[in-house]
Amino acid sequence: MKHPTQLFRKPFLSLLFILINTTLFAQEKYTIRGSISDIINGETVLGASVYLKGTTIGATTNEYGFYSITAPKGTYTLIVSYLGYKEIKKEISLTEDIKLNFELEEASNTLEEVIITADEGIEKLNVRKPQMGVVALKAETIELAPAVLGEVDLIKTIQLLPGVSNNGEGSAGFNVRGGAVDQNLVLLDEAIIYNTSHFFGLFSVFNNDAIKNVKLYKGDIPAKFGGRTSSVLDVRQKEGNNKDLALNGGIGLISSRLAVESPMFNKKGSFLLAGRTTYAQLFSGLLDDLGNSNISFYDLNLKTNYEINENNKVYLSGYFGRDVFNISGLLDSNYGNASANLRWNHIFNDKLFSNLSLIYSKYDYQIILDFDQLDWISDIENFNVKYDLNYYATDKLKIDFGLNGISYNLNPGEIVPSTPSSSVNPLILDQKNAFEAGAYVSAEHTITDKLTARYGLRYSTFNRLGQQTITNYANNQPVVYNQELGIYQSGTAVGNAPYSRGQTIRQFGNLEPRLGLSYKLTDKSSVKGSYTRTAQYLHLLSNTISVTPLDVWTPSGPFIEPQLSNQYALGYYRNSNDNKYSFELEAYYKTTDNRIDYIDGANLLGNNTIETEILNGEARAYGLEFLLRKNKGRFTGWLAYTLAKSEQRSFGGNAGGPGINNGNWYNTPYDRTHDISLSGVYKLSDKWTFSSNLVYQTGRPVTYPSGQFEYEGSSIVIYDERNANRLPAYHRLDIAATYKPNRRPDKRWKGEWVFSIYNLYNRMNAASISFNQNYNTGVNEALRTSIFGIIPSITYNFKF
Repeated sequence: MKHPTQLFRKPFLSLLFILINTTLFAQEKYTIRGSISDIINGETVLGASVYLKGTTIGATTNEYGFYSITAPKGTYTLIVSYLGYKEIKKEISLTEDIKLNFELEEASNTLEEVIITADEGIEKLNVRKPQMGVVALKAETIELAPAVLGEVDLIKTIQLLPGVSNNGEGSAGFNVRGGAVDQNLVLLDEAIIYNTSHFFGLFSVFNNDAIKNVKLYKGDIPAKFGGRTSSVLDVRQKEGNNKDLALNGGIGLISSRLAVESPMFNKKGSFLLAGRTTYAQLFSGLLDDLGNSNISFYDLNLKTNYEINENNKVYLSGYFGRDVFNISGLLDSNYGNASANLRWNHIFNDKLFSNLSLIYSKYDYQIILDFDQLDWISDIENFNVKYDLNYYATDKLKIDFGLNGISYNLNPGEIVPSTPSSSVNPLILDQKNAFEAGAYVSAEHTITDKLTARYGLRYSTFNRLGQQTITNYANNQPVVYNQELGIYQSGTAVGNAPYSRGQTIRQFGNLEPRLGLSYKLTDKSSVKGSYTRTAQYLHLLSNTISVTPLDVWTPSGPFIEPQLSNQYALGYYRNSNDNKYSFELEAYYKTTDNRIDYIDGANLLGNNTIETEILNGEARAYGLEFLLRKNKGRFTGWLAYTLAKSEQRSFGGNAGGPGINNGNWYNTPYDRTHDISLSGVYKLSDKWTFSSNLVYQTGRPVTYPSGQFEYEGSSIVIYDERNANRLPAYHRLDIAATYKPNRRPDKRWKGEWVFSIYNLYNRMNAASISFNQNYNTGVNEALRTSIFGIIPSITYNFKF
């Protein structure tokens, strides 16, 4: 029997060959290529539109500011446009291949300045693009949103968009279209970030001073991305100012930050160095009753580049962040991310662009329990090599293709006695190793003047590797159902199978097709549809709803299958009044196979046989997303509404028994029926700008006790069906005012004051509700736990 890739390879390559050749030789054509950058700092511009006026021929710049357009011989008006910048028009005579680089100048600072930005920039290309379910933001947009304690946060900004919800008050994690936190692929300059939080979720790891732009793919995920089933958050750092020395930073109530940019190598390169830290003593004051305690975090962003020649450029970027949480005599914890990426951009010719990346990423945490004299250490580490190519075949066809390989080393946990007198026995859980590889090809094809398609295929493989001993179970059942007790429990171990280093324990392979279609109804409106299949080989072991430092990642293997997701989406899009307003309506339906859940009373930490605590199941999510934006004028902003459902079910399967919730569908912990966000910015004058966010969400599902009974002197609690109850609805209002003092035009120093109030009307949203017995009255009572009330803040930001 032929391998699936062999069945696919010939027809797909033949199709690409026909598409290229039927358009390539139709008439005499030439190519315009180059790069787009900012005239002030030299930063390349991602997503700038370059098109030929009066035609449907155009392109948007890639992640490195590169574009390429092929058109028939003739005379044209070339237009370069990006929201927030002045439009460039240039008359060209296309009689040969041309290289044209452009530098964009920011639009004048008037009351009509564009503040909220869309991804595509040009109305015509926005309507035609087959990509859907994509959100793009610039750092300048994120800065305008009110934030807790004055700290600007891109994670909290994207939570204001349709289809994206939060995990609860103070959490830096996020859920996309009914997916779990671990189903989001979060990338910082292509490096995987496994934990997005600082201060246990109060802030995110992304320092806005170091961020250039952000793209969130909610559904129609491009074929170049793999490894997650829900979304991709692609965050790109600034490259550094290659024109002049620049300083950027801020001083707030909780933290301060500073970013330095400067040209290097006689302006053939540049660098960015950005740091951020908290005032530990302020957090310590919150814990005075616990003695010598503190809570703090810091992070550091680095990026530099060097232009070897006009066709070759290298980049080096990195990130390091750390949290410290100490309660004297009780707990000492630290956790953080580290990443690095060395990249080489190479332009082969006018139509072929390539990027080679060598990437390292690590997340680790350490917990010391002083009272138990226990030291717990865990980490996940990966090395990633990827090679991507963009081929601008014709004016109607662009092809992307590439491959990558990721080597994983997972340390699920190690227990070390913290003192010689400790009674704790050392324990090292089995190290887990794996290798994931993927190859992809995708095409964006203008089929007719009205119909544009984006189609592609990714083939991924995953090898669970040895240097580990696998436990064998009777009847191959790691979990069995005890009929007498009515509970699930560990299966019977019948020996083990040792695997040497590099030996394959189990191998997986999956085809992941992607398809997107856009049909232009008019010059201002279109309908789009997409289908995306994705595979995820890593699983997050956590029985909480948000990313915490105690989370443990585990790879697919003998008893854990990879998650496989299919998502279907259909949408309607319209621009009006010269792109002053835009409207988006999207419906989606998503299924996920092999979604694991935990048996009642599961023990996830310090467990070397985690397969004895889980059942395989399936999940589904569906919903309707509405987004109305006002893009220009004194008042800009958006109204977002999501009506959605997210469910899961787990059968007993080989383990027997009824499964979870008797095998019926039950709400996932991140199911939100209604999610409404209103975000707005009003520019009163050149000095004053006001902004606000209003958020409402249906309370997240929880499981409450429904009764109790006495048995042999003990009180036994009876619980309702899993996630059958909900916390009270979540809502809050945030406001902010930005004041820019008068400054002389000849002065480079630019300062501003930001006054903000988080949760203006002091809503005490429930983070959790616990049930306890009042020892004085003997009556059972519910206790609501809230994290934040009203929080005012003031921050001074500056640029030089």
